[in-house]
Amino acid sequence: MAGSGRLALRTLPGSGWVRGSGPAVLRRLQDSAVVQPGFLSKDEEETLSRELEPELRRRRYEYDHWDAAIHGFRETEKSRWSEASQAILQRVQSAAFDPGQTLLSRVHVLDLEPQGYIKPHVDSVKFCGATIAGLSLLSPSVMRLVHTQEPGQWLELLLEPGSLYILRGSARYDFSHEILRDEESFFGDRRIPRSRRISVICRSLPEGLGPGQPGQPPPAC
Repeated sequence: MAGSGRLALRTLPGSGWVRGSGPAVLRRLQDSAVVQPGFLSKDEEETLSRELEPELRRRRYEYDHWDAAIHGFRETEKSRWSEASQAILQRVQSAAFDPGQTLLSRVHVLDLEPQGYIKPHVDSVKFCGATIAGLSLLSPSVMRLVHTQEPGQWLELLLEPGSLYILRGSARYDFSHEILRDEESFFGDRRIPRSRRISVICRSLPEGLGPGQPGQPPPAC
């Protein structure tokens, strides 16, 4: 399994951000579980962090999520952004989503405390469409994907601050995903120390849901 798989490290050719249980899963998910390191500049990271901090600071960290998927978190949904942040989100839309896809109008912002983590889950099709894209701020982390029917098939993504991850297709529907807690945070033999992490998550509209309909409880990611 992934946690004990450091001895059998397989990575995508030329990629230091994706590793998996073997060549087959790497080929299968090479276009559906994607990491773009350095997607944000340092200035862009700071722009987003500064805009989000006042709103997040007003909230307390929680330890029970409505779907039991997150521990040690605070979150919000945000639809109004500064011009600079809106330009960043437009870049995310262009990089991660097909031209015909409509995005949920509210962007999910998830703040994990240093000891916080996200448990394995598959986002409900009631709340999220075919594509998920997230920006990582403040701390590196490891996202693990495990096939829901064949747990021996797994993939891990190294999410450094400023990176963009994209889950679509098989990675979105056939694999659970999680953010590893600090004591489990390894990428191969490399220790990835966790501190506070903020993710800014865009999702495509669920099938059959119109863009003007009320928002739903945000899934974890």
